[in-house]
Amino acid sequence: MLKHSIAVFFICISLCAFSQIEIDSTSKATTKTQVKDSLRKKVFLENIGLGYFPTKYFNFDLRYLIKFNQFEGLRTGLGGITNDGFSEKYRVDGYLVYGFKDKTSKYSIGGGFRIDEKSDTWVNLSYTDDLQETGSSKFLTDKRFFSFFEPRLLNIDLFHRHITKSVSLQHRISNHLLSETEFSVSRINPTYTYNYIVNDEVFNTFNLSTSQLSLQWSPFSKFEVVDRLVVETKSGFPKFTAQVTKSVSDVFNSDFNFTKIDFRTIHEIQYAKDNFTRLSLLAGMAEGEIPLTHLYHASPNNIRKTKILQRFSVAGLNSFETMFFNEFFSDRFVTFQVKHYLKPFKITQRYQPQMVLITRHAIGNMRSIDQHQGIDFGTLDQLYSESGFEINKLIWAFGLSFAYRYGSYHLPTFEDNIAFKFTFNISL
Repeated sequence: MLKHSIAVFFICISLCAFSQIEIDSTSKATTKTQVKDSLRKKVFLENIGLGYFPTKYFNFDLRYLIKFNQFEGLRTGLGGITNDGFSEKYRVDGYLVYGFKDKTSKYSIGGGFRIDEKSDTWVNLSYTDDLQETGSSKFLTDKRFFSFFEPRLLNIDLFHRHITKSVSLQHRISNHLLSETEFSVSRINPTYTYNYIVNDEVFNTFNLSTSQLSLQWSPFSKFEVVDRLVVETKSGFPKFTAQVTKSVSDVFNSDFNFTKIDFRTIHEIQYAKDNFTRLSLLAGMAEGEIPLTHLYHASPNNIRKTKILQRFSVAGLNSFETMFFNEFFSDRFVTFQVKHYLKPFKITQRYQPQMVLITRHAIGNMRSIDQHQGIDFGTLDQLYSESGFEINKLIWAFGLSFAYRYGSYHLPTFEDNIAFKFTFNISL
């Protein structure tokens, strides 16, 4: 636990250097030029907030500077992408990182070319040799999310290595509707003991050829055109995201046939500034011959230790704080989360901690659990529930979190149902 705390300290200190930028929300631009300048400034700050440090020709990617997890230990490297100063029609991106615990380098190299400026249509190519968390699922169209500190990453230990070659088409159907299509060929190698049994054949490594179509619809957001780029100037809710993934066997030596359908919606109810309720619904369904690497977890964030203080770590942004890592996997699931942000306590002009009330629920199942061997886990065939609260910004960006596990998956030992952690929240 001491080395985890040291890692947390150095990660926070290293990344906080990039957080000393404030947005002047009181600016009252009255001319078109001032508005454009303000939007350009916002785009620059959003680059920082999204994890990029922009230079004349190249935007450095802050995600790769320093991270920590249980498999790689300290992970550090460099990465980035060319910007319009380099070319408005072509781009090159990539990264190179090194894990000090597994003593292995990982990298990615890619690029793209724009085929239509008005619809922001790009064709992208990439080659990646890296790790991915088993059971994680991402939407292609997600606006790039960057956090100065990624809490769950510290305690993840279940990764699979993948070598992936992909080609994708990124297209803006309208300002409110984004699409991305990708075809990829991957070689998957779990870093843990795992066998997947299909028709009496045992697989411990496998090939996958997958096609994905992802759509993101933001019907209530507002947009402006700045330097020929469409920029979201007001984030409206609800937002909807859907994605279909299809794998076909024997296409580029793919081993399995399966289909995945994922859906997410996020809604906010605003009462006053900094006083709102956020509701999130996430669902996924997978059918066919699908290994554990590409199934679902419910974003657990609890360490398997016997004492509460031994499990004291960092609360995630949208994770189940009382659910243990690798405790459940599903081939179909639904999670629902409500976070109610109370008005900040205005103790002084600068010191204004904020309480957030939280409740989370999950349900799911798995049809063929016996096909997955070498790792023990349960299913969410009954409702999993936890509730609690956060008090954020007690000391700068640090706060405290408390969650309690109850209902069908309540554990016999009382303290095993409690998660007590600190929070780290910073935004630009």
